[in-house]
Amino acid sequence: MNPLLAEAILALHLVVIAFNVLGLIAIPLGAGLGWRWVRVRGWRLAHLASWGIVAAQAALGRACFLTIWQDAASGRGGGQPLIERWVDRMIYWPLPMWAFTVLYLVLFALVIALWWVVAPVTSSRAAASRADPAPR
Repeated sequence: MNPLLAEAILALHLVVIAFNVLGLIAIPLGAGLGWRWVRVRGWRLAHLASWGIVAAQAALGRACFLTIWQDAASGRGGGQPLIERWVDRMIYWPLPMWAFTVLYLVLFALVIALWWVVAPVTSSRAAASRADPAPR
């Protein structure tokens, strides 16, 4: 049991969740507002891969590996600090596994759709020309 490691894994988990959720908001919003960074290929590949991992684990009926690691590191038998309990309630909803599977697969399909609707580009120059077309 290593409480410090469990807290570090929880922090990482929160960062991954924020990256995934905020990316779903930022990509279409940024496309509409002309933000070039939402079309950066590396960032979009990382977002796609992160959602792919979440969806694959859900489709296989497995808990997130970060959750498994956090449980192992914390021992999950003792009392949790107040902040950790609050964060756990925020990110671990009391729903059946099938609900998460459906949710994650739908959100992964949205990420794939955004790949085509807000297509990433390979260079910042190409992103600039796509976001701000020259007048004719």
